[in-house]
Amino acid sequence: MKLVKKWLAVACIICSCSSSISAQKQFKAVLVTATRGWQHASGHYGVEALKQLADRNNFDLIIQEDPGLINDKFLASVHVVIFLNTTGNIFDSAQQKAFERFIQSGKGYVGIHAAADTEYDWAWYTQLVGRMFVSHPMIQTTRLQVIDDNFPGMKTFKTGQLWTDEWYEYGPEKVTGLKYLMSIDEKSYNPKKPGSMGDTHGISWYHQFDGGRAFYTGLGHLPAIYSDQQFLDHIYGGIYWAALGKL
Repeated sequence: MKLVKKWLAVACIICSCSSSISAQKQFKAVLVTATRGWQHASGHYGVEALKQLADRNNFDLIIQEDPGLINDKFLASVHVVIFLNTTGNIFDSAQQKAFERFIQSGKGYVGIHAAADTEYDWAWYTQLVGRMFVSHPMIQTTRLQVIDDNFPGMKTFKTGQLWTDEWYEYGPEKVTGLKYLMSIDEKSYNPKKPGSMGDTHGISWYHQFDGGRAFYTGLGHLPAIYSDQQFLDHIYGGIYWAALGKL
């Protein structure tokens, strides 16, 4: 009987340790979905896709529709903040300062599609993103051009492959040192303002900024994109790097 009790005690300890280990997550992410302008039909699909990414890749995801809770205490245990098709001015001055301190502490930012159509008057944010939305033509198919396939999540993209999306045309770079991951071939579709971005129409990039890390992708307008594995790999690669700083 004593041996049985001892075995049960050991088994309980092992199970408790195993449960604790399995409950540990790689990192914690906050998903911001607030809009003060255009609301994308893909919003719900994007949230569901990010939930599945969190489950698949063992990280915590906090969905934050109300940016009012953004403050130093809330962000203290967070590694990366993701802006999913946000639009307009979504943070007040206190929230802006808290988010600046978050990045300055060595944390990460991920912007998806309309994140570049957000907070134009917040100069620090426009530098964090790197370039801001100016215009776009109708949704159409173009050819992708891979610039850096060594970045996490980029291996599945191939130069010359077709991709259908809403192709943003961006203003000038707000900072130096943007590292482009992917561009699009303007000769393969009808841009609204051909050549407005120069020789390279960048559509995804990353950089170190103000002590932290920022990743942006212009993909992500259409609902169906959020079930595309290439796109999901691309998004997770950006989240992974922004959260952990690992290439």
